[in-house]
Amino acid sequence: MTWRAYRSRLDEYAKLMRLDKPIGTLLLLWPTLWALWLAASGRPDARWLVIFVLGTVLMRSAGCVINDYADRNFDPHVARTRERPLAARRVRPGEALLLAAGLSLAALCLILPWATPLLLGLALVAAFLAASYPFTKRFFAIPQAYLGIAFGFGIPMAYAAQQGELPPTAWVLLLANVFWAVAYDTEYAMVDRPDDLKIGIKTSAITFGRFDVLAVMLCYAAAFGLIAWVGLAEGLGIPFLVGLGAATGLALYHYTLIRARQGPDCFKAFLHNNWVGAAIFAGIALDYVWRGILPF
Repeated sequence: MTWRAYRSRLDEYAKLMRLDKPIGTLLLLWPTLWALWLAASGRPDARWLVIFVLGTVLMRSAGCVINDYADRNFDPHVARTRERPLAARRVRPGEALLLAAGLSLAALCLILPWATPLLLGLALVAAFLAASYPFTKRFFAIPQAYLGIAFGFGIPMAYAAQQGELPPTAWVLLLANVFWAVAYDTEYAMVDRPDDLKIGIKTSAITFGRFDVLAVMLCYAAAFGLIAWVGLAEGLGIPFLVGLGAATGLALYHYTLIRARQGPDCFKAFLHNNWVGAAIFAGIALDYVWRGILPF
């Protein structure tokens, strides 16, 4: 095989891993960073910070590969996904499974040297959630809730790594992430609703029906309320509340985008959730700086 052929193959693998579309990685990373900072009172261990950032990239990539493998017979019928490597038959299913396994193994190897039994157990659960999520769209009315657990499982892992235990705040923060994921992924599902109805995939946008916009806003409210409870329970103050207030303002802006249920605007709202996660993280991190506890 020539270098050009190798390069073409690597390009297909990169597309399969969505390396050209980092929004999923960011939506997975922000809750993990919230938890790392909260669990370490603003001073996360640099080793764990590097491990969790790299692990997030690897596991999100593996999840994308498994998702496309599971949807390889559905994606050709959806306008937005028909050119994905598996849907377009440019990558074979067996190749995809090997790639997903390699990415998952690499992520596991990152934590093995320092993993406690608790952390290792959580890592295995996280891998199962990532691998099983794509199949929930066949039978679960709101698969976005399952996605929220999968995307938020870095939260208990971060607490386990930093504290060696799982306090109640870890689970409340995970629940907050579930509501946030339902909100942003419903916006995403609103884009594909016509195609999803034709092929029989279940999504929250279909389940909520004409109450989809209301459901999105209520999920935002629940997520932010739970995050506020966690922050106040941890003794955070004004900078944290300012960051959460900024996230709330962004969510209200999303309402103006999704209320007409137009595909491009709904997708724009979905992408904009990167800034929601960033605003919350900035509030948490700056609160510890505000109190004179510098990270590292």
